[in-house]
Parts: sequence; C-alpha cells; structure tokens
Amino acid sequence: MNRNPALFVCDLAVVPKPRMTVRDRWAKRKCCVRYWEFSDKLKAAAAEAEFELGDEVHMEFHIEMPKSWSKKKKKEMLGRQHKSKPDLDNCIKSCSDILKPEDKTICEIVAKKFWSETPMIKLGNKWS
Repeated sequence: MNRNPALFVCDLAVVPKPRMTVRDRWAKRKCCVRYWEFSDKLKAAAAEAEFELGDEVHMEFHIEMPKSWSKKKKKEMLGRQHKSKPDLDNCIKSCSDILKPEDKTICEIVAKKFWSETPMIKLGNKWS
C-alpha cells in the first residue's frame, strides 16, 4: 500500500455494488455479503493509508484474469481493456459510495478497467 494521500493503491479485487432491496436486511444474499466484506476491507485500507477520496477522481480497476485461461491468452490479454462484467459504472459506484459519504460532491471521474495478473484498485485525486 501507498502512503500518498493523493494516490491510493490497494491489492483488492473490486466488488461491484449490487442492487439492494429492503429484504437484504435479513435475507443475506451472497452478492451483498461479498460487497459488505469488500467495503470493510477497502475502508480499513484507505484509513491505514490516510487516503480520502476528493471531488475530482481517477480510478483504475485491475481485473484478475481467469485461472482457466492459457498462459498464451494471459500474455496476450495482459494490460488490455476489460470489456466484460463487472460493469465499470458499478465498480465506480462501489468505491465512491464506500469512500465518500457525500459522493454527490464528485464532479469529475476518469475511470478505466483492464486485465491484470493480480487484482488491484488505484484511486487518485487529480492525477497528472
């Protein structure tokens, strides 16, 4: 992890925010449980790094390649754009809701997701 308040790097696989219902308060769906576990880990990592999400944000989501892929395919796809689930907008929503209680103040977001050997989230305030 990085101790730069303008840049936060975390070795977590992003969990997109699920559409939650009132029933989720007592019926623990697997997707919601995974999201809340991710939320706790992300909050703890950000607090440890003393990172606060600003109003102009850059986000990178490194999505781990499936273990079932061949070495050849992994080498070919490394660093390429990730064009399947999870949706980029759900990844953005997940991180912004977790790290910024008043996310209505966010006025600019630049976000990317791509294939990686290991999962990672990079969040920054006004990268140059």
